[in-house]
Amino acid sequence: MRWLGRRASGNVDDRRGSGMGGKIALGGVGTIIVIVLTLVMGGDPSDVINVISNNQTQQAAPPTAEENEQAEFIKVVLADTEDAWNKIFAEQLNKKYEEPVLVLFTGTDQSGCGTASAATGPFYCPADRKVYIDLSFYNDLKQRFDAPGDFAMAYVVAHEVGHHVQNLLGTAAKVRQQQSGLSEKEVNALSVRLELQADFYAGVWAHYNQKLGVLEPGDIEEALTAANAIGDDRLQKEANGRVVPDAFTHGTSEQRMYWFKKGYETGDISQGNTFE
Repeated sequence: MRWLGRRASGNVDDRRGSGMGGKIALGGVGTIIVIVLTLVMGGDPSDVINVISNNQTQQAAPPTAEENEQAEFIKVVLADTEDAWNKIFAEQLNKKYEEPVLVLFTGTDQSGCGTASAATGPFYCPADRKVYIDLSFYNDLKQRFDAPGDFAMAYVVAHEVGHHVQNLLGTAAKVRQQQSGLSEKEVNALSVRLELQADFYAGVWAHYNQKLGVLEPGDIEEALTAANAIGDDRLQKEANGRVVPDAFTHGTSEQRMYWFKKGYETGDISQGNTFE
């Protein structure tokens, strides 16, 4: 994807190395409580101070040049989603698009939906209308999921922004209401439909980028590889050696690739009804 020199979004809250992430601030109330408890239990408070100091040093470590480049890339991708959805909302829906904020963090952070963690991967929080991403997921795509390439990460960002679109259109709230009182199997089935629609919306965004002429050979294949790699069936088989369809929450690899590709080929938001 050609991104250097292109517009970067201003809707990015970069919290990397900010000292957040659930660490105890040295000299704060939390530290005092921990030291008192340590004394009561017969421990050495100096050990606690050393651990906290080390954590602070690690948390305050500045991002590497590679991480900064990844962050700049993410900002351009977010700008592309803004341009695409502003245009789509105006032309296809006769509505005004409200742009989300994307939060970059390291390790853990606080969101309107609770603790954001690198372990949970990127996610969208409807409560505060923000996308949360720890850039370590970039490496997870390459190493853990064998889905390298900048457009693989771009697909992930576009998918999370797709959830924001669902929130604006009322789809997410409607699904949550429908899930109330259902069995776990039925709740999961609706979650799958929601996730597949977000994949479709990511494809719609890719369609828009193709029209801009910024995609490079192999970009769509990178996105499809990522969609294939994070399908429920594949992840379950790798983790447990078996597949449990009733426990699916995001859709199979085949489903995820199908809906992304449909969005990419049509660019028509009206064709993304995954609930039929």
